[in-house]
Amino acid sequence: MPPMSVDQFTLVVNMFSFTIAAMGAASVFFFLQRGDMVPRYRAVVAIAGLVTPIATYNYIRLFDSWNESFTLINGAVHTTGHAYNDTYRYADWLLTVPLLVIVLVMVLDLPARQARLRSLVVGLQAAEMILLGYPGQISTNVETRWLWWGAAMVPFLIIVQQLYGALGEAVAKQPQGVRGTIVAARFMTVLVWCFYPAVYILPLVGVAGPTAFIASQVGYALADLLAKAAYGCMIYTICARKSQLERDGQPVAPPAPLRAVRA
Repeated sequence: MPPMSVDQFTLVVNMFSFTIAAMGAASVFFFLQRGDMVPRYRAVVAIAGLVTPIATYNYIRLFDSWNESFTLINGAVHTTGHAYNDTYRYADWLLTVPLLVIVLVMVLDLPARQARLRSLVVGLQAAEMILLGYPGQISTNVETRWLWWGAAMVPFLIIVQQLYGALGEAVAKQPQGVRGTIVAARFMTVLVWCFYPAVYILPLVGVAGPTAFIASQVGYALADLLAKAAYGCMIYTICARKSQLERDGQPVAPPAPLRAVRA
């Protein structure tokens, strides 16, 4: 890769620093606010609060690896001989991405058996999506990268089908005061997750050299902020509103389907 500019180097340093601060602040907020929820939503906020500390640690490690791999000498960026370790991202995503879709299932208040089934389906598909994407990420072969990108898109499309198909009826039955936020969180999940495969294929569509490298670092960090910290705030808002509805004695779960009565 040709040398990056000082501005490019600084942009990544500043983006990583901002991401560490934002994820850390979100972590503190979620755990401090967890006690304000009614019992059924405390676990949901706790999971949202678990995602952001994992991301904080990931970005601290990325920040350290970045500064070990590149350095400024006499106003120019030089490599140090240490390889930049981008694998931290995939370790993070393998832990956090399944949790992100599971919390959305949890706030729908589905019957226990259905909730476990849907959580298992979306959680496993999310993990599979990350695992399938990793071989292409580390490959320099264009055909290999396209192959694994296509493979990773299969579980992604299954997750979208679950969110908009299998869970669509449950979303439509949510209380009026939270339905809009749940719809927005579902839409944000799909929209932001589309950003990851777009960044993934930058080198395959003619964006090469330091430009592609810097764009991927900044793009992934921005997507992580939206998918974890901002999304977590939306989940918190849903739980807070549902907690208030429950305290006011109003229903927060979709009505159970009627069962046929045998004569």
